[in-house]
Amino acid sequence: MEKKIYITEEERAKCQKVADAFAELYEMADIVVVDVGRYGFVMLKYYTPPHGFEEDATFTDSRALFEGLWQEWLDMKLYLIAKGTPLIEKGYQGVFESLPKEKQSVIIGRKADFAQKAEIRL
Repeated sequence: MEKKIYITEEERAKCQKVADAFAELYEMADIVVVDVGRYGFVMLKYYTPPHGFEEDATFTDSRALFEGLWQEWLDMKLYLIAKGTPLIEKGYQGVFESLPKEKQSVIIGRKADFAQKAEIRL
């Protein structure tokens, strides 16, 4: 039986840079990205003992991994801003829109910071 490779070594190296760039996300939430060798990278979310992670997604493309992690970071950031306030009922988009324009710019600017760390072009 031939072992199939799902990710190139070049793309694997790029995915690792993306995963490393989002290290702060792993401290903020129950999310981790794991290199699973020839299968690519897996994002595991929402750990609940004793069952383990509730969601997973496999990535073999660094751009897709970047966008997935960016969305997780953005959602978590907005959740943490709204947590414990009536803003939480507005949803992520509503929370974002209720922020001052300066704060919105800072948050959106973080995408460029992550891209630079991950060596991804936006």
